[in-house]
Order: sequence, then structure tokens, then C-alpha cells
Amino acid sequence: MNKAFTLILCLNLFAIVCIAKTWQVGTSRKYTKPSQVSTLVQNGDTVAIDSGLYSSDVAYWTANNLVLTGVNGMARLWSNGNVYGGKAIWEIGGNNAVVRYIEFAQAACPDNNGAGIRQEGINLTVQHCYFHDNQDGILAGDNITSNILIENTEFNHNGAGDGYSHNLYINHIHNLTFQFNYSHDAVVGHELKSRAYNNYILYNRFSDESTGTASRDLDLPNGGLAVILGNIIEKGPNAQNSNVMEFGLEGFVDPDSTIYIVNNTFVNDRTNACTFIQLQSGTALCKAYNNIFAGSGTIITGNAIKIDSSSNWAGVIANAGFNNASNYDYTLLSGSPEINKGSNTGSVDSFSLTPVYQYVYPTGQTSRVSKGKLDIGAFGFGTNSGVNINNISKNIDLEAFPNPGGNVFHIKLPDGAILSRYQITIHDMNGRLISNSSIDHANALEINATAWLSGIYFVEFLSETGQNYSSRLVVQR
Repeated sequence: MNKAFTLILCLNLFAIVCIAKTWQVGTSRKYTKPSQVSTLVQNGDTVAIDSGLYSSDVAYWTANNLVLTGVNGMARLWSNGNVYGGKAIWEIGGNNAVVRYIEFAQAACPDNNGAGIRQEGINLTVQHCYFHDNQDGILAGDNITSNILIENTEFNHNGAGDGYSHNLYINHIHNLTFQFNYSHDAVVGHELKSRAYNNYILYNRFSDESTGTASRDLDLPNGGLAVILGNIIEKGPNAQNSNVMEFGLEGFVDPDSTIYIVNNTFVNDRTNACTFIQLQSGTALCKAYNNIFAGSGTIITGNAIKIDSSSNWAGVIANAGFNNASNYDYTLLSGSPEINKGSNTGSVDSFSLTPVYQYVYPTGQTSRVSKGKLDIGAFGFGTNSGVNINNISKNIDLEAFPNPGGNVFHIKLPDGAILSRYQITIHDMNGRLISNSSIDHANALEINATAWLSGIYFVEFLSETGQNYSSRLVVQR
């Protein structure tokens, strides 16, 4: 019989009992550069970096369970071409690092792989960051036990111009969850290249726009499992490759490689026709439901063992019923041919393929508009009255007591907060929604956590007043 326990999750930082240390970094602090504390931090510590510019500063992080965060705005790491160890502005060797509110720019090295972050440890979370003008935004090495979550982050003009460096390049890991991001204007390379065994690409905007020279918007060269859900994917007039996305063209890591392409909006702004989806022959399954394919091109090339396709719309951009396609606004007008024309999408394993969010420019999300039958494309028609989850006002870390523990969690709101009502969502490292509840200020929420596994969970507290919180929770079993 399992022994129940109580997990008090308190948002008042002064009330959290914590043995880990917070290191303050800033121009007016004892430590004026992040690199000065990189060799001092211990497992579980937080490095709080004041907003501002930190020129030419690079570092190697080896401790586990670090939180590396900007405070009161972005901490801007402009490296002026410097990298640590010939690799990156930040080389991360520790496990379970969380990086928030950091801007990475200007990384370069002779092999053309100078990255904002070079990930070498197990597991990485990146939230609310900005990567631009590096040879690679993020470059993650091979580690088949690693899970990477990247959300609410912008990637812009990364790439050395050689076609082998990209806005971000994820090598062979277990899971990549990439959600609510804006990846655009990669320099000749791809907006996203991932060799992960499982890819969850959810509610992002990938775009070349008027001047971008990227190759593919999405490049998944080794197949595996891919869920492509709720994205805006635009091929620009100066793109280097006629394929918008490809799957498995460099050989499958799994002979049962499957791809699910659901409720996306694809747009081809090239004068020439494109291939929206290029499959490696022998793909086990390609399921394509409720997508918009606007512009000249072939929807799918390559032979899958099974293609399951339903309720997709294809035609010229002018007939798609977009609000303002020339300004990349692909929300739907009244009378759009995609309204109420979607089909039931089902699920893969325990992951629902029904869209629950929609992208908000530049790096946000909101609950998807739903006014009846599912609409085709990345946006539901109509005005959304839900909470716009575009900015999180505070980031904190919650602690479990006791940990390891049992089956019952309680979440308590901050004492004295002038708030009306919270929506609380909890996601796991794969981006799967674990819990979604509302709670009045005066009450606590009890969560049955019997099925929870050890790992990192992400909690968002979303208030009607806009006073929102984001937190990481580490659970042990």
C-alpha cells in the first residue's frame, strides 16, 4: 500500500524552504559575469543574472539541476565571436539544466558550429530565450536517454551559410518537444533540424519571410515518431530548397517510423512550386489531417506504406481566406473555406492529436478557438476569450516534501495575492498535458499523482488579471 504524502507548492519565494543556493550576477554584484560563478555552483543551484549586456563572456556548466535565468528582462550574452572550448557561448555538461530569459548571439568558431548553447548533458529545458546571429542557435549532441523541451523562444538568423549549420540542430536524443516558438530566417540551413527518436513539434511558427534564405523549414532526417501539430510553416521566396519539410531522407532510426501532420497551416510564397511534405519511401505511416496547403506545390511526395489523409485544404493563397497573408497573418476570415470542415484527429499512444492551443506572435500561445466542429489549419475561427499565455511575469521553482514520495499533491496559491482566479496547467518533459484545472484564490488544489513518473514537470499559473507564474517541479519516485 502506497503511503500518501502532501506536496506543498508555495509561490511565495520567502516561504520555500530550500537548501540550494542562488548566485546573483550583474554589473553591480560581487560577480559581474556568469562565467565567474560557473565553476562555483553546486547541484540544484540557481544563477540569477540581471538584465543587461555581457559581452564576450562564455562558460562551461557541469553541475546538475541548475536553473540559469535572466532577471527583470533578458541577460544578453553577445560573444563577439568567442566560444567556450571551441563550441558555444554556454557549453552545458550537467544534467537537467533549465535556461530562461537569456539572449545568445554572435557565437562563431572555425568549424562553423559555434552555438549559443552546446548541450552535452542529459535533459535540457529552454524557456523565453532568444538565439540570433550564431552559427548554430542550439546544437545538441547524441544522448539517447535525453529529453529536450524548448518553448516560447525565438531563433533568428542562425547559420554559417554552409547549409550544415542551422537555427537549431538536435542530434540523436530520446524526445524533443518544441512548442510555442518562432524560428525564422535561418542562414541557408534549416529552421529546425532534429534527429530525435521522438519529435513533438507543437504550435510554432517557422518562416523564411521576404528575405530569408533557409533550406527546409523542418528537417527530420532519421524519421522516428513525429507529431507535427498546430504549426504555421511558411516557405519564403528566397528559400534554398523546394521542400518545406522532409522525413527520413537520411535513413530511418526506426523501421516503424511514423509521422502525424495535423492542423497545420503551410504556405508557399515561392514563385516556383514546392513539395510541402517529402517522405522517405518506406515510411510506415503518414497521417495528414486538417491541414491547409496554400500556394503552388505537391502536398506529399515519396511512398509511405500507409497514407491516411482527410479534410486537408489545398489551393492558391488568395482563396484560402486568410486575414492578411502578405503580413503572415493566417487567421481565418468569416467565410473561409476551412471553417467547420475538420475531421476527428484521434491520438497516437496517449498523445491526443486534437489541437488545444494556437500560436500567438512572436513566442506565445493561447487556447484554441473552438465554436463547434473543428476548423482546418493552425487557427480556429473567431475571437478567443481565454487567457493569452504570451508572457510569464514570474519564474520560481517548487519543491516536493517529502521527495521521494507518494500519490497526492496539493497546490497552494500565494498568501496575500490580489488575484481572482487561476488556471493551472501541468506538462511533463514531453509536452504532454498532465493536469488542467481552475482554482479560486482561497483554495488549494489536490492532484492525484499516482501515475506520475520521476522527472521534471512544468507548472503554469495563469490569472485573469495577467499576474502569471511559471515553475519547474522535480519529482522523484
